Amino acid sequence: MTHFHQTILRLTVLCVAFISGFCIMTIELLGGRILSPYFGSSVYVWGSIITVFMLSLSFGYLGGGRMSMRSPNPVTYALFFVTAAVLVLPIILFADQIMEQVFLVIEDPRYGSLVASMFLFFVPTVVLGMISPYSIRLLVRNEEHSGHIAGQLYFVSTIGSALGTLGTSFYFVLWFEVNSILWGVVLTLIAAGATVLGVYYLPQRTTAGVEQYES
Repeated sequence: MTHFHQTILRLTVLCVAFISGFCIMTIELLGGRILSPYFGSSVYVWGSIITVFMLSLSFGYLGGGRMSMRSPNPVTYALFFVTAAVLVLPIILFADQIMEQVFLVIEDPRYGSLVASMFLFFVPTVVLGMISPYSIRLLVRNEEHSGHIAGQLYFVSTIGSALGTLGTSFYFVLWFEVNSILWGVVLTLIAAGATVLGVYYLPQRTTAGVEQYES
């Protein structure tokens, strides 16, 4: 892979890290809207949502860091986005059924919202949490620049989270239904994964085509 292609891949990783931060906060903010018909929108509910997201992200960071030690590659990285997109689908398709069953068993909004949040948001957020440490491993070329790369990556992803928070709370929830926004998240994550694969494979195909033509 040429230096130019490495630069393009590096910029792509930063862009999709921004997208992952944006999507994480979009899902988290929508969590309040999703749970409110069954458990209300009290501080207990928001406490449950924030707790679940913090726990799932911590496990995601740990898992992504471990996976990055095993021959990190853009294909696995792209699969994180596609897998997260697939795992968001149950929130769209089965949220009401899941919350109804939880509500029938646990009426207390504190523990009911906590259990429902675990079922709905824990697994997809774990996968999204894997993206940041894996991104750093793909970007770091030598140990001397690892701190700078990590800071740059977390800067970009946190800016994405901030804009996701503002965009969702200020605009998206006013313009679209919750499920429509979640479908947008799914499509955005799939597009991010496809972009990573395209940037990674296209130079190889181009080089192979040129070599075949010259031969």
